[in-house]
Amino acid sequence: MKHPRVIPNYDLYGDQASSAWVDSFNFEWIPQRSNPYNWVIQPHRHDSFIQLLHLTSGQVEFLIDDKHLRGHGPCLLVVPAGHVHGFRFTPDVDGPVVTAAQKTLESVASITLPELLDTLRKPQLIILQDEMRYVDQLMPLFLALEQESRAHAPGHVAASTSLLLALMVQVHRIAQVLEASGEAPHQPVSRRARQIERFRTLLDREFRQHKPLRAYADQLGMTPGQLSRLCRETLGMSGLDVINARLLHEAQRELVYTLLPIKQLAGVLGFADDAYFSRFFRKHTGLSPTEFRAQALAQLNQQRQAETPAS
Repeated sequence: MKHPRVIPNYDLYGDQASSAWVDSFNFEWIPQRSNPYNWVIQPHRHDSFIQLLHLTSGQVEFLIDDKHLRGHGPCLLVVPAGHVHGFRFTPDVDGPVVTAAQKTLESVASITLPELLDTLRKPQLIILQDEMRYVDQLMPLFLALEQESRAHAPGHVAASTSLLLALMVQVHRIAQVLEASGEAPHQPVSRRARQIERFRTLLDREFRQHKPLRAYADQLGMTPGQLSRLCRETLGMSGLDVINARLLHEAQRELVYTLLPIKQLAGVLGFADDAYFSRFFRKHTGLSPTEFRAQALAQLNQQRQAETPAS
């Protein structure tokens, strides 16, 4: 795949560019666009649009600016606005592709999650693995976008922007996982990175059961010492600290965003009684659950008042 002398500027490959406000986003499946071109999309660029492709099967040769990368499903391809790109797919390729207004997403991200801007502006190929966290959340969001693209219902722009932002947040999280593990996004994930992600996935699902570290280690086929060492090397804390941190995070969220009484909340979180829960919470935060809830709600109320314009 070689650069043509003049790089075409397209909204979608094969369609001449039009104003960025024509539509909030476009959804299609990769074969829809690539099959008519014999699976080869020649180098071109979109000045106003970001594209996100999710290959669920097949292989791709990915040209992005002056780099040539190779990937296979499952993988993600992020193509921000303004970057010259082209693709050569194998005929067995499948998966969704979304094209959206870059400026709109950046405007929302700058307010809600400024660190997401780097992900929105960085072209990359990300190889996915089943054990990685957040991967299983990608396709439901793509399918929700497909449904929204066909709805033409009131609030379309608001709904689609929210879904697009949620999708890019998952991409950002996956990229962070790879960065934290020291893995290159376009290279297969190492065994160590897969193990730590499997542990965190199990923990997200089972932390309310208060399983000991050994139970997780058994599920992962290693000893508790090996798992704890892996956590220290990768996450900077022991395996037990990781378990406690996940439980504490959920307790804080429930205290702030629900009105559950402390006794009932303790049961929801898997504690035998509210006294045990309170001791655990105070040990890790220095506050009782009631004190934390009061302080957090007061802080949120102060922020709301500060952001409310004076009449």
